[in-house]
Amino acid sequence: MTLPAVENDGGSVFPAVSIGNKRNKYQRMDSDAEDNHRSRSRKYVMACAFFASLNNVLLGYDVGVMSGAVLFIQQDLNITEVQTEVLIGSLSIISLFGSLAGGRTSDSIGRKWTMALAALVFQTGAAVMAVAPSFEVLMIGRTFAGIGIGLGVMIAPVYIAEISPTVARGFLTSFPEIFINLGILLGYVSNYAFSGLSVHISWRIMLAVGILPSVFIGFALCVIPESPRWLVLKGQVDRAREVLMKTNERDDEAEERLAEIQLAAAKTEGGEERPVWRELLSPSPAVRKMLIVGFGIQCFQQITGIDATVYYSPEILKEAGIQDETKLLAATVAVGITKTLFILIATFMIDSVGRKPLLYVSTIGMTLCLFSLSFTLTFLGQGTLGIALALLFVCGNVAFFSIGMGPVCWVLTSEIFPLRLRAQASALGAVGNRVCSGLVAMSFLSVSRAITVGGTFFVFSLVSALSVVFVYMLVPETSGKSLEQIELMFQGGMEMKGAEVELGDAERLVRKDQEF
Repeated sequence: MTLPAVENDGGSVFPAVSIGNKRNKYQRMDSDAEDNHRSRSRKYVMACAFFASLNNVLLGYDVGVMSGAVLFIQQDLNITEVQTEVLIGSLSIISLFGSLAGGRTSDSIGRKWTMALAALVFQTGAAVMAVAPSFEVLMIGRTFAGIGIGLGVMIAPVYIAEISPTVARGFLTSFPEIFINLGILLGYVSNYAFSGLSVHISWRIMLAVGILPSVFIGFALCVIPESPRWLVLKGQVDRAREVLMKTNERDDEAEERLAEIQLAAAKTEGGEERPVWRELLSPSPAVRKMLIVGFGIQCFQQITGIDATVYYSPEILKEAGIQDETKLLAATVAVGITKTLFILIATFMIDSVGRKPLLYVSTIGMTLCLFSLSFTLTFLGQGTLGIALALLFVCGNVAFFSIGMGPVCWVLTSEIFPLRLRAQASALGAVGNRVCSGLVAMSFLSVSRAITVGGTFFVFSLVSALSVVFVYMLVPETSGKSLEQIELMFQGGMEMKGAEVELGDAERLVRKDQEF
C-alpha cells in the first residue's frame, strides 16, 4: 500500500510513502533475527553435546588401545592368559561402581561437574597405568580408570538429552557413541603407530596418550551450561530459563519446555513420590516397563559380543589365519574405521528414520554377521578366503552394531525415564551394560578355548536373535516426543508392542494433565 504525495499550505510536497515496503522490511528484519537465533541455538547445542561427549573418547580409546597394548604387556610383564582376561575385562566391572555413584553424584553436584570429576579420576588412572612396573600396579591404575569411565559413560547421554530440543535429541544424544567409536579408532591407530617401539616403551606410550582427551574437558567446563532440568530441581528456575532460551529455537518452545519440566519437578517436590532407589527396587507398573526396556537394551548391547569383537579382534583375525602382529594391528584399524563411519551415518538417521527401525536393521544384521563369522572360523579359517570373509564379517558386525544398537541403546536409556529417576535409573542401565561387557571380556578367551572361537560367535548369534524379539515386543518408538511426553506415554498404559504410539496421543495426555 502506498499513500499519495500531499501538498501542504506552504506549497511543499510530502513524498509518497510506501507502507507495504516498510512492513516487508520489518518482516524481513524479524525473519533475519529469528534465523540468526535459530542458527545460534543449533550451534550452541551442538557445542554442548560435543564437549559433553569428550569423556566417551576415554572409554573408546581404552577399548581400542588395550586390544593391541596387551600384546606387548604380555611380553613385558610376563602376565598369564587369566591375568590378560582380568586386565581387559576388569575395566567394565570396575566402571559399574562409577556408574552407580554417578547417579547420586550428578543429582547432588550437577551433571556438569560430574563430567569434570570423571575426567579427573580417569586421568589419574591412565597416569598410573603408563608407569606401572608390575601387574598389581597396572590393576590399581585400571581401577581408577574404570571408575572414571563409569562416571563419564552414564552422565553424558543424560546431560545431552536434558539440554537438547525434542527435534534433535536423538541426533545429539548419539554423540557419546560417536565419540566412543572415535576413541576406539584412535586406540587402534595408536597401537599401529607405536608398535615399532621397544616392548617396554610401546604399551606405556599407548596408554599415556589416553590422558590427552581429558585435558580438553577442562576447557569444556567453561563452555557448557548446567542441565536446565537439574537447575529446576534445585529451584534455580531463572537459570534454567536462560539455558532453555539458548538451546531452543523459539522462545515459546523454551517456555513450553520449562513448564513441562516444572510440572514434572513439582510431582517430586510434592511428596507424592517414594525415594528413588525404593521406587527402582519396587517400581510402579509404568516404571517397571521403563526399567525392562532400559536395562534390557543395555544388556543386549553387550551380551551380543561387541566388546569381544573389539577387544579381541587381533585374536579373532589370528584364528582366521593372520599371524604377523603388524598386519593384525593394521586390520584392526579397518575395523575401527568401519565402526566410526557407520555411527556417523546413524546419527543423521536416528531422528528422521526413528529409533526402532534402526534397531531392527541393527539386530538382524548383527545376527547374520555373527552366524556367518562363526561358520567362517569353523570351516573356512587359515586360508586367504577365510581371512577375507572373517575380516568382512567382523567389519559387518561392527557396522550393523553402530547403525542401531550402539547409539540407540544410550539414546533410549537417557530419554525414557522420568526426571526424578532419570540419573539413577540411567546409572542402573549403565551398570547392566558394564557388567555384561565385563563378563564377556573376562570370559572370551576361556570360552573360546573350550568351544572354539567359532563356537563362541555362534552363541553370540543366538543371543543376537533374541534381541530382535526383545526389540519387537518391548521397545517403543520415542522419536519426536519430548522427555515429559515419553513419561506420559508409559504412564498412559499405551500399547508397547510395535511401539505404535503417535505424538498426538502424547500431546493430548499433556493437555489432559495440564487441565487437571
